[in-house]
Amino acid sequence: MGDREEAKGYKLVALDMDGTLLMSDKSVHPDTIRDIEQAGKRGIQVVYCSGRAVPEILPYVSSLKTIRYGVCMSGALVYDFAEKRNLYRRAISSECIPRILEAAGKDDGMVHILTDQESIVRANQAAHMEVFHMGIYQPMFQEISRMVHDMREEAKRYIPKINIYFRSPADRQKAWEALRAMPLEFAFAQETGLEMTAYGVTKGQGLRELAKYLGISMEETLAVGDADNDRAMFQAAGFSVAMGNAKREIQRLCCGVTEDNDHNGVGKAIWRYCIGK
Repeated sequence: MGDREEAKGYKLVALDMDGTLLMSDKSVHPDTIRDIEQAGKRGIQVVYCSGRAVPEILPYVSSLKTIRYGVCMSGALVYDFAEKRNLYRRAISSECIPRILEAAGKDDGMVHILTDQESIVRANQAAHMEVFHMGIYQPMFQEISRMVHDMREEAKRYIPKINIYFRSPADRQKAWEALRAMPLEFAFAQETGLEMTAYGVTKGQGLRELAKYLGISMEETLAVGDADNDRAMFQAAGFSVAMGNAKREIQRLCCGVTEDNDHNGVGKAIWRYCIGK
C-alpha cells in the first residue's frame, strides 16, 4: 500500500513488542521511551499489542509509565495495568488442550502455557531453551515463569493461550497440520514457535475490544509490528506500519514502513504518522 507522510490524528497506537517496541537485546531504546511519553502528553493512547502474557510485560511497565493498557496473549486478554484488572478475556476450549499436548509430545516440543497471571513451562526444557531456538528468552523465563515437572496437570487450568517451541520448522509444520482443523487460531512466531488461541481470538480482535472500551473508532487507530502474528492487527487498524526489520512480505501489507527496532522505529512512526513534524 502507498506510504502517507502526513500525520492523521490517530488516537490509539498499538505496538507489538518483540521485534518492534523491543530492541534485539529485549530492552527499549531511550528515544522510544521519550517519544511514547510525547504521544501521551498529546492525549494519544499508546498500548501494548503483544503475544506476551501480563507477567512477561510487567518488567517494562515501570519504564513505560505512559502505557496503561495491553492487548495481551495475542488478543486473548485485554488488561489495565494501572488498575490491575482484566477488561476482556477468552480461553481455549478445554477439549483442545489434550490434542495440543499430544502434538507437542510427538517431537518433545516445549509447551508454554499462559494464564491470566502466569507463564508456565516444564523445568527441564526451560533450562535448555537454545535447543528450541529461544535462547534469547531464557533469562526472562527463568525469572518470571513457574517451572513444573508435568504439564498435564497444569493443562486443567483456564488457558487463554498455549505456545509450542520446536527443534525445527519442520516439526512445527507437522504439529500445525495435525491441529489445524481444531477451533483454534494459529500463528507462526520466532523461528520454530507455534502460538495458539481460541478461534476468533487475534491481536486484531483484541484491539477492537480495547478501542471500543476507550471509545475510539478503529479508523483512529494505528498499529506497528514486524511479524506474521501481527497480520490481524494490521488488518483491523485504521493505519498499519511495518518495522524496517520486518520481512518484505509484511512490509508490503502495510500502509507505511519505519526504521528497524534497534533504531527507534516505533518513535519515528509515532512522530511521522501521529504527531507530525
